[in-house]
Order: sequence, then C-alpha cells, then structure tokens
Amino acid sequence: MSALRDGHQVWGVDINPDQMKRFVGDGGQNSDVIMEADQLDTVILTVLNAAQSEEVLFGEAGIVPKLKAGAAVLSCATMPPDFAKDLAMRCGEHGVLYLDGPISGGSVKAANGALSIMAAGCPQAFAALRPVLDSIAETVFELGDTVGAGSAMKAVNQLLAGVHIATMAEAMTFGMTQGVTPDKFIDVISKCAGTSWMLENRAPHIAAGDYTPHSSVNIWPKDLGIVLDIAKNANFSAPITAVALQQFVAAAGMGYGAEDDAAVAKVYARNAGIALPIEKE
Repeated sequence: MSALRDGHQVWGVDINPDQMKRFVGDGGQNSDVIMEADQLDTVILTVLNAAQSEEVLFGEAGIVPKLKAGAAVLSCATMPPDFAKDLAMRCGEHGVLYLDGPISGGSVKAANGALSIMAAGCPQAFAALRPVLDSIAETVFELGDTVGAGSAMKAVNQLLAGVHIATMAEAMTFGMTQGVTPDKFIDVISKCAGTSWMLENRAPHIAAGDYTPHSSVNIWPKDLGIVLDIAKNANFSAPITAVALQQFVAAAGMGYGAEDDAAVAKVYARNAGIALPIEKE
C-alpha cells in the first residue's frame, strides 16, 4: 500500500478478499498479475516461508518465467540463506534480478512505509528496486552483493525477537505471581535496563487482553526453527532459542497459533495457575 500511495502503479495479490477490496479501492490494479507479468518492472514477494516463495516464483503458475529480462524480485520471507541463493540462481537463469531482502517492523510499519529491510544482492538489483525500496522502507541495510547475507541477518534478528517475546511473557507472568500487575510491569520495566523493543510493543497486548494478530504465534515455530536449522549446520549450540521455540510450540498446541504472538504468555499463565487480563470492553 505504501508503494501505491507513493505513486507507483501496483498489481496486487492477496488470498484475503477484504484486503484485495481495500487495495483496489485505493487504486491498485485488480487484473490477473500473471497475465500482466511481462509489464512488471519489479515483484515484491511477501509470503510466509521458503516453500511459498518458491511456489510463487517457480511453481505451476510461477511468475519468474513470465517476467521480462531485467525485471527484479524483492524476496522478503524469512528463509535459510542457502535457499535464497538457490532462488537467486534460478531467477538469473531467466534474466531476472533477485534481491535477498527480509523485512522487519511488523504490520504497522509496513502500512506506513517504514520497514527495515536487510538486503543483499548485486548492484543492478539494488538499482532496479531502489524506487520501491524508497517507498516501503525507512531503513535499507545494504549487506553486500552476496545473496544470503540478508537472510542470515534476518535469522539473527528473529533469534533475538522470538527470545525477547518469550522472555517478556515469562517476566510479566513471573511478576504477576509477586503482585506486579501487567500495567505496572510496563510502566516500570519499559524505563529500566530490562526493556526491549519487543517488550514495549507486545506487553501492552497482554495488559489489554487483546490478541488480535499483528504477528501470530504460528510465525515463531517456523522462524526459530529456521534459526536452529542454520545453527545445526554451523555446529552452533543455541539453547536459549530452543527453549523459546518450545514455548511457541506449546502455545500453538493450546490453540493459540492464530493469535498475536504475545499469546505465548498464556502458556506461562496456565502453568502458574494465574489469570491474565481480559479484553476491556
């Protein structure tokens, strides 16, 4: 949407019909993207994982073979670095540029064109995608011309982000056992050394009892699983990541997978026998 607001002609695809209705109402193109593929200069691919990225790019209705030579793909999903390298190589076989560009910032920053993008790729890919990057991102970290460097950095970010969410939930519910209310926890800890961006962003969801998903629990078994796969291949032990992953797996198993990822606090609350705040009317 931020690219559309910035004056670009944008074709969009979303499996959510309400999102598509909004997109078209704001001036987006609703014709078949595949049929119009040869008119596209750039493709921004924001899906769940590597498998979906491959399907969109090279599946039965894959878009890459239909793009014109010199078109560029910005791939934003979290995936293993080696998978990103493979996608870049296959794009190159069709004369299509590829930028390994995982994103961070969540739905709010995405809507405001204020994402952070961890990007790696050849100079030609950066040049081709620069107008779009300027529209959708507040910060573009240029991590060199080796595809995979962006995905590696995103894995580092996701390790910290996932651990921080789980740790925030643990700290808040621990505080509740000691008479520290969620509101008081946020008021004090957000101004102390124990704070983090994730704490300040997610803790208010728990305090409000509002688990409307901005980033869901189900994201984290995937992303932290990727981190652990990379770590295994590097012979690197990541025990804290493994423990955080299990908390998100437990939350998904309890039926909270589609809720906001702050719902991992419900695992701690259940185990401690405490009641989290309910949503205020």
